[in-house]
Amino acid sequence: MNKSKGALEGLKVIDLSRVLGGPYCSQALADHGADVIKLEPLTGDETRGWGPPFEGADASYYRGVNRNKQGIAVDLSRPEGIELLMGLLEGADVLIENFKPGTLKRWGIDYAEVLSERFPGLIHCAVSGFGSDGPLGGLPGYDAVIQAMAGLMSVNGEAGGEPLRIGLPIVDMVTGLNALAGVLLALNERHRSGLGQSLDITLYDCGISLLHPHIPNYLAGGKVPQLSGNAHPNIAPYDSYRTGTAPIFLAVGNDRQFAKLCEHLGAAHLSQDPRFINNGTRSGNREALKQALEALMASHDGGQLAQQLIRAGVPCGSIASVDSVVAAPHTQHRGMLVDIGDYRGIGSPVKLSRTPATYRSAPPTLGQDTRAVLEGMGLDAQVIEKLYASGIVRG
Repeated sequence: MNKSKGALEGLKVIDLSRVLGGPYCSQALADHGADVIKLEPLTGDETRGWGPPFEGADASYYRGVNRNKQGIAVDLSRPEGIELLMGLLEGADVLIENFKPGTLKRWGIDYAEVLSERFPGLIHCAVSGFGSDGPLGGLPGYDAVIQAMAGLMSVNGEAGGEPLRIGLPIVDMVTGLNALAGVLLALNERHRSGLGQSLDITLYDCGISLLHPHIPNYLAGGKVPQLSGNAHPNIAPYDSYRTGTAPIFLAVGNDRQFAKLCEHLGAAHLSQDPRFINNGTRSGNREALKQALEALMASHDGGQLAQQLIRAGVPCGSIASVDSVVAAPHTQHRGMLVDIGDYRGIGSPVKLSRTPATYRSAPPTLGQDTRAVLEGMGLDAQVIEKLYASGIVRG
């Protein structure tokens, strides 16, 4: 018996998305066994050019979120391209796209009017910046713009400094994860109804959804959150702290952990100090607490102290650089690096005991699988050659 490709083996996904949110979702589906066909315009997903660094013709940015997919290049602006897409949707379970809202309607294949009638079981996942309607409906959205507009930058930065973009495309990636969750929810519901549905996933909504605990704090207390550096607005000690060498990060979530921290630093009396007796008093006296802790840690090596504290039950870590994370033994142990030939990427964080993720193919070059997919659709050689000759497909 052949080994399973994963929990989603047999699922067919047509991926029209590009850049990050949609491809992040479709790669997760593919890692867990779905058959994903990625359709790109003849010029390719724009992230192929988002380098350096480049690996061959393609940027590492593109290669980071497009493994385990078949890649074909089709001109969807022409009727022949739309006809090919409709052929691919025969038997497909999921369609993922992140076009500007209204694009499918302009092409004559709107979900509500056309796709849901012709393919009643199809799950249509539309990723966009703001959705199709409302005050911002139809406007374009990019991760950093949403970080600004959805309030994330307003809570990220040093006290007294300027708001900062979070140093990774967190809105795009959480949008991809929410799209993944939505697809799986719709697939589960389809078992009961036999019907697909359309998913409306926006970067704006996903950006706002990340504002915990800032929105709950504001709704309860009416105070607008301010920049606070690495400090947590609700918990102390929960911040970066200077040591005798490199800084460390403490994330002490309860009184028991705080008592262990004080004991390890030879200052058990601090946990009984009325200013620090519980989280509420510690939060109210966080500056005095930080000064006291940093004075105690000034004689310690940061790396060694972080190891000692976490093993003693105090959540704590060194502030690691990317190269050290890649080299870390636990990164290797957890299978968080993937090697497929000359391809290296980040592994799936979802570990299933019976049907784990599988890594079957490196990200495709532009149009790499066009001919194979067309042949798999049952098109004869003459028709395929005509498609190439007329510039409908490439590869």
